[in-house]
Amino acid sequence: MNSGDRRKRGVVLSAQGWQRLRAAEQQLSAQQNNGNPYTLDQLCAVTGLSANTLVKARRRQKPVDLTTLDTYFGAFDLGLTADDYLLPEDTQRLETSLTVQRGPLNGPLPLDSPFYLYRPGVEASATQEILTAGALVRLKAPRQFGKTSLLNLMLGHAQDYGLRLAVVSLQAIDRGCLGDLNQTLRWFCAVVARSLGLPNQLDQRWDGLFGGSYSCTDYFETYLLPASDQPLLLVIDDLDELFAYGEVATDFLGMLRAWYEQGRYGTDQNLWPQLRLVIAHSTEAWLPLSLHQSPFNVGFSIELPPFSLDQVQELALRYGLAPDDNDLLRLLDLVGGHPYLTQLSLFHLTQQQTLDTILEQAVAYDGIYSSHLRRQVEVLEAETDLSAAMVQVATSSEGVRLPPQLSFRLQGLGLVRFRQQLAVASCELYRQYFATLPEN
Repeated sequence: MNSGDRRKRGVVLSAQGWQRLRAAEQQLSAQQNNGNPYTLDQLCAVTGLSANTLVKARRRQKPVDLTTLDTYFGAFDLGLTADDYLLPEDTQRLETSLTVQRGPLNGPLPLDSPFYLYRPGVEASATQEILTAGALVRLKAPRQFGKTSLLNLMLGHAQDYGLRLAVVSLQAIDRGCLGDLNQTLRWFCAVVARSLGLPNQLDQRWDGLFGGSYSCTDYFETYLLPASDQPLLLVIDDLDELFAYGEVATDFLGMLRAWYEQGRYGTDQNLWPQLRLVIAHSTEAWLPLSLHQSPFNVGFSIELPPFSLDQVQELALRYGLAPDDNDLLRLLDLVGGHPYLTQLSLFHLTQQQTLDTILEQAVAYDGIYSSHLRRQVEVLEAETDLSAAMVQVATSSEGVRLPPQLSFRLQGLGLVRFRQQLAVASCELYRQYFATLPEN
């Protein structure tokens, strides 16, 4: 069928096209509308289309002119492709248009992913904060909650504004190195220099006489920061890796706090306002840090929450699903709004699995959640007290009062939430699974 026939008969947005539009709308609203979703009137102003036309296109029930969709996509700098629309009678293709997503999502989402949900105020605030001189952003969330996806968004925003970028993941450092402050800081400086495309000058610039923290600070102040007039965004991911090494972590974190204070409150003559720090972690740091040493009580804090019912519903629509409210509540109860587990569930629902089947096989050894659950067990088995505490929580109908360190460690893993001061399983999946494990 040629384009003239399509123009005459009209077309309907495919699920893929709808996803692309929603992602582009959210990205633009994060940049230009303080992170708030566009109202219909605002969308009319952005696209130049009437409210009636926009409603018809977005509901995907009545055909619209192909030129209308082209205008709609063009307003968000998107090119309209043949996969973005369907003939209204082509219902079979409409139902299967999401097969473009051939496997469950795994790992960070790309910036233009239609499955990335913008959280009200989070992305807009984070991207704005890193443009502030001497900024420190603290990002906390359990594993697979979307920290790295948000970090990628912040990095893309920083690059658009001309900042230099350096990313350090402490998961990449050797365990033996973490036990020694001097080795840890030398590794840290070398990785930052490599990220910036600068040669390693540690041998010429490092003076062990003054200690690791002083030498590291000097390396930044005399070499890495003045290497360019552009501000430097330094992202330190997986900061938790340090927490088991008390003395090293205390000195490292105290150094970061000192850098923040020099950037925020130092004189105009120093270079530290050029540094913008982002530190990402999942658990609390139980370390003997004074109020003036800790970087966890200053700067801008972001704690990623689980998905709400409305967000699960929005995500289901992007997968081309239309579950009723009762099914959404059942899914929310099962996985507790955990972002990765929610994405995984919705993907399998698009593969002709029913919600009843997923619920029945939730904790099966070959179920869709088995890899995730095994990973959680591996983490717990490394700490006997932690594993026993989780089994105790899962087998309690009222909740358990745990020592603070165990409570917050389990919360950092996303396994528990708090009902007043009692720890309870964060979702039915974890309650069922860990209730079947031996306590010791």
